[in-house]
Amino acid sequence: MSSFSISRVQWEQAAPLLKNVREKVFICEWRIPKHIEFDKKDRFAFHVLVCDDKTQEPIATGRILATGEISRIAVLLPYRKKQVDNIVVHGLLSIAKEIGLDEVFIYSPLDTVEYYRRFNFISAGAVFMEAGMPRQRMSCQLNNVTNANYCFTH
Repeated sequence: MSSFSISRVQWEQAAPLLKNVREKVFICEWRIPKHIEFDKKDRFAFHVLVCDDKTQEPIATGRILATGEISRIAVLLPYRKKQVDNIVVHGLLSIAKEIGLDEVFIYSPLDTVEYYRRFNFISAGAVFMEAGMPRQRMSCQLNNVTNANYCFTH
């Protein structure tokens, strides 16, 4: 059985690890240009990093801004069926609660809208295009979130 550790990390210390995961997912798989993937918001965001406990390798990441915007959730392909994405989302929601946010939002690709509805996100506004991909803004009141408390390892 696989086990994973989630850490809250700062960009300045963990950028190489965060970039490694995001480059594999967003730049190599999704073909998003590097200049779009890595932006100035990374330096101000709260990041989570998930590592495989057996290999100690980084396998997933995500970020949340002080505005409540959740973004850059990336999980390496071999781990996508192991619900590592849930660990990332719950970790980000825990940070949101910790910093006192009432609401969070995400610009979800259309094919993942149903996934975020499981966390009580609701669609808000019209579908729009970003980096050549149709997206839907979704928001969630944090008082509607359950089981979002994770213990960070670092």
